[in-house]
Amino acid sequence: MLSSKITQYLEGLLPKRNEIIEEIEHYAKENNVPIMELVGIETMLQILRISQPKQILEIGTAIGYSAIRMAQALPGTKIVSLERDAERYEKALENIDKTGTNSQIEVIFGDALESADEVKEHGEFDCIFIDAAKGQYRHFFDIYEKCLSKDGLIVTDNVLFKGLVAEEEIENKRIRNLVAKIKSYNEWLIKHPDYQTTILPVGDGVALSKRRGVKE
Repeated sequence: MLSSKITQYLEGLLPKRNEIIEEIEHYAKENNVPIMELVGIETMLQILRISQPKQILEIGTAIGYSAIRMAQALPGTKIVSLERDAERYEKALENIDKTGTNSQIEVIFGDALESADEVKEHGEFDCIFIDAAKGQYRHFFDIYEKCLSKDGLIVTDNVLFKGLVAEEEIENKRIRNLVAKIKSYNEWLIKHPDYQTTILPVGDGVALSKRRGVKE
């Protein structure tokens, strides 16, 4: 992962976000709502600007921050997002309305482990962004990669989990078990026969898994 000094330097280079985006960032910090770190989301947005997905599936809306940032960076892109927490779902709708991105973003209220049929009604996705319960990452991947276009990309956030994946000893049992699941997911991703994966040490760790495409 990037050192704190390098991260601060890169954050200092970023263009100022508009007032509403900064309000959402402040709300997330004050209310302990996990959103992507600045360098991580800016990296993802640049990758999406290059790949230009027509439709994105986001697993884990939270308060709408990432969906809104993606919509603003990609004005012609449709985003379908899943959120199971009622309070966060309502806050996401409020933030989406404030930013005027309603026409691009549809938020489905429900558990991602149980919403596959509803998601499939939207057709294929050129990108799937996984940023929900970390212990369920592999389940999310297995369920929703079936909705990915043949040349699609799957982005997973938090795969370095504050650097804890590199620690040999973790005292807290709950954290230790969660880190073990993330490490297992990372190793599974790297070895997946249908995807080529690289992990970027930016933000909290971002994994990029590109479908290999149809074999001749």
